[in-house]
Amino acid sequence: MAQDVVGRARRLPSELAMLRITNARHRLPAVLGTGLLVMLALGVMIGGGIFSLAGTQAATMAGPAVIVSFAIAAVVSLLAALSYAELSSTIPTAGSVYTFAYVAFGELWAWIVGWALVLELVVAAAVVSRIWASYFTATLDGFEIGIPEFVAKHSQVAEGTGWIGAALIVVLMLLVMTGAKLTGRVLALIVSAKLVAVLLVIAVGATYVKSANYTPFVPKAQAVDGGSSTVLQTLIGTSDAFGIFGIFTAAGAIVFAFIGFDLIATAAEDAKEPRRSIPRAMLASIAIVTVLYVAMAAVLIGLRPYSELNTAAPVSDALRAAGSPGWSSNVINIGALFGLTTVVLVVLIAQSRVLFAMGRDGLLPKGLAKVGAGSSPSRAAVLAGLAAALLALDPDSVKRADLLVLGTLFAFAFCAVGVIRLRRSEPELERGFRVPLVPLVPILSLLATIWLSFNLTWTTWRDFAIWMAVGLVIYAAYGRGHSVLGNRDDEPEQPEIKQAEAPPVRAPRPPGAHRA
Repeated sequence: MAQDVVGRARRLPSELAMLRITNARHRLPAVLGTGLLVMLALGVMIGGGIFSLAGTQAATMAGPAVIVSFAIAAVVSLLAALSYAELSSTIPTAGSVYTFAYVAFGELWAWIVGWALVLELVVAAAVVSRIWASYFTATLDGFEIGIPEFVAKHSQVAEGTGWIGAALIVVLMLLVMTGAKLTGRVLALIVSAKLVAVLLVIAVGATYVKSANYTPFVPKAQAVDGGSSTVLQTLIGTSDAFGIFGIFTAAGAIVFAFIGFDLIATAAEDAKEPRRSIPRAMLASIAIVTVLYVAMAAVLIGLRPYSELNTAAPVSDALRAAGSPGWSSNVINIGALFGLTTVVLVVLIAQSRVLFAMGRDGLLPKGLAKVGAGSSPSRAAVLAGLAAALLALDPDSVKRADLLVLGTLFAFAFCAVGVIRLRRSEPELERGFRVPLVPLVPILSLLATIWLSFNLTWTTWRDFAIWMAVGLVIYAAYGRGHSVLGNRDDEPEQPEIKQAEAPPVRAPRPPGAHRA
């Protein structure tokens, strides 16, 4: 029984978490199979990381060793995915790690994790939409289509109002409102197109690779401005880009490229046979993107000196500089547009599901849990879309990209500890997938997550702390008092009503019997 006693957390019983799905008045239809779930993950994972992040991190932080940074980020993501897979197969609900924390740790921790997810997803949609706008103008330029000044001025990643990116978010928000079935089909079509584009670019780019561009593989460490130092660099008394620390710092940022497998968990209520399909989709998507990321990073580094890769469209610019046919850079720009479109689309889907779950639990207004005509949480989708669109208008939003990384790592940590906690507290729960070597693997995942989080800057940690403090105020002012679980616990127990004793019933006399 969940309790609300001072000093003790309200914990959501696992059976109640599942009843809220099976018996809920507002529930989501199960329409996504394993294949569409993989597409959902690839829709996010093959996007900003493969088209822009590799070039930026190579030029500013890791050099050619950014290839190693991608491998490190992949290992950390795989360890986290194992924990996500077990918890998703145990509690397949729309809230993802928010609901896992509610069951394992209690309401306050669930709110903290859910609030971190909200940050992660709204920043991701805003940042990626601005990157999309820059590729949009690059694509038009590649086809020699004139770009009006009012469009070009506001299509830069870090300049202008970003209204083009905001417009993209609004259009995709309307698509999310139509329901998971139609959205999934559109997503599968776009993801298939961008996979073809990525494979084509890797094949073409490999023919222009120059081995000299891989030397030195690990550039000599260089001091950077102290204001951008990471937590770890400050603790050990160094402030370097490149070198060994540069590799790990880049890996921390590159975790952004693997965001997507975890978002599958938010679609658990949309999934068919989630106890099996969710874990399979998670692990398959990580395997696919790891191969593609490492291959693309290796080709990109070989095309052009790493110091020249920090451009708005590094892949297409590198192909053009290497002398590849003009159509190849146009293909990559189109592929990037497809890729970044699906990133924003899936992030909005995930955000709407998290808000839906928090609204259903009463921690946010219950209107967010309403399911619209398209069998989707339309009100939650509108809130997610409008919040991301407003943030996209701010040219400084791209500077907050590391916030979504820290929010993701925060969720990874809770999943790792949650596996250990539930294995001990509720070992009898049905699990469609089990993490091997518990508690070793979750502990390794937790340590790797902490290590990468320390490779983010003090500024990122400060902004994250401010966001979480605001969240705690909102929880105290609204969420705690409106909690469905809390109000359920606060209901007084009904006194047992004793019924009046019925008079004894005499057995009927047999026919012909006489009184004594």
